[in-house]
Amino acid sequence: MSDRLSRPTILFHWATGLLFLSIMGIGLYMDEMAGGADKFELIKLHKSLGVIIIIIALTRIFWRMHEGQIKATAPMPHWQEKIAKLVHWTLLGATIAMPVSGIIMSIGGGHDVAVFGKVIISAGEKIGWLNEIGESIHEGAVPILFASLGLHILAALKHQFINKDRTISRMLGS
Repeated sequence: MSDRLSRPTILFHWATGLLFLSIMGIGLYMDEMAGGADKFELIKLHKSLGVIIIIIALTRIFWRMHEGQIKATAPMPHWQEKIAKLVHWTLLGATIAMPVSGIIMSIGGGHDVAVFGKVIISAGEKIGWLNEIGESIHEGAVPILFASLGLHILAALKHQFINKDRTISRMLGS
């Protein structure tokens, strides 16, 4: 792969990142809300965006397999390479694990899984243990996700402005 990133790579990165930040913000806001119609509407939006993000994430994974690993813009110490790969895989895993665990919560809670009103998995009976597993993963992964996202953003800023190796510029297509 050349130093330049393909348009699909850039598009998948920003679509995933912006959608994931949006869905995280909605989730955090919902947690602070009292029950009611407004919260229910946000839950439906959160679930719909979760299904969309898993589709984008899976497409991104297949694109990465097709295109190959993205190369660093400049040499870096071995330990930084290892941490960068760990953070990237953690974020990629989260884009799969969070929506899957949300779907598991819905199914276990006896709720439909719908995308903007279109039911893709019909509600069944409540399955308490399944709901608990989904909830444990969905809520337990949040601190790991925030830490990984913070490291990713800080590392990108460090590379762009301290190392001056064009990391963010390249992901913006320049």
